[in-house]
Amino acid sequence: MIEFSRDLRCSTAWAGRLNASESPLEGSFWFCVILVDMEEEKVAFESPGDADARKWDTISSNLNDLCIHLNSKISNIKRTLQLRKIDKDPSLKTVLSKVVHEMFLLNSLLNKLEEEYCHQKRLQKKLKDLQESVERDYLEAQHLEENVPIYLPQAAQVSSIGGTLKEKEPCKAEENKPAKKSAKKCIREAPFITDEEFESIPSYMKGRLTCSHVNAVITEINKAVASKYSIMRQPLKSLVNTTRNLYFRFQEEETKDTKGEYFIVEADIEEFTQLKADKRFHNILTILRHCHRVREIRGSRLVRYAIC
Repeated sequence: MIEFSRDLRCSTAWAGRLNASESPLEGSFWFCVILVDMEEEKVAFESPGDADARKWDTISSNLNDLCIHLNSKISNIKRTLQLRKIDKDPSLKTVLSKVVHEMFLLNSLLNKLEEEYCHQKRLQKKLKDLQESVERDYLEAQHLEENVPIYLPQAAQVSSIGGTLKEKEPCKAEENKPAKKSAKKCIREAPFITDEEFESIPSYMKGRLTCSHVNAVITEINKAVASKYSIMRQPLKSLVNTTRNLYFRFQEEETKDTKGEYFIVEADIEEFTQLKADKRFHNILTILRHCHRVREIRGSRLVRYAIC
């Protein structure tokens, strides 16, 4: 049980002063004095236990916090009472009016800053959206660059004076050169099928084929033609046995109708490409003949596919 070293008569006396106070400010002051006096007059109790000691520490801490809070309130009240009389002092009226004027200016400046902040925030959002759009377009362009469809027409060659050359002009220029440079003569290639051409093909020819399928076969045919005529343009002595046998077969397949033509046969397709001369391949050849990409030259029980 907690016992004080002294009677609380002194605290009772302080309480009398509290009751006799004339104003709330003075009463609050004397109440704080009472609490501080009680705090100073408390002593340790007889044979306290740990639980009682912790309880007393809690009470003491609460009393200190209450005193601090009341002292702060008293200080605020005193300051308020002092400020109430400031406008009655002639020497301070000018200062007060300047302070009020500056407060209005500061308020106006704060409003402008808030408007500018909102404007910059909206601008930041627009810039962020623009950045995301540019990054998205860049990724799409990069994807298109890395995945250019093989059936698109090749770019026209540009001359040194800025004009464009026709596709067959390099071949004509090569043909006019001396015979010793005939090995550099260009090899004719079949152009790809455009989407408009593919749409004009009858449905019974296309079946389930797509424009990409047809252009993929054109790529393989051009590869086979290039491989065949690169062998035929090499000196016979420089060829190995396997290539030499192909050279002789190419010579046997030539006729008077194939003079000046670039052609291949089904054996060349299987020799130089991964394609097989099956039904699907022949269906695509029908489409290529319809679109004037290749034409057939028959003779000696052999079908030759010449580039148009």
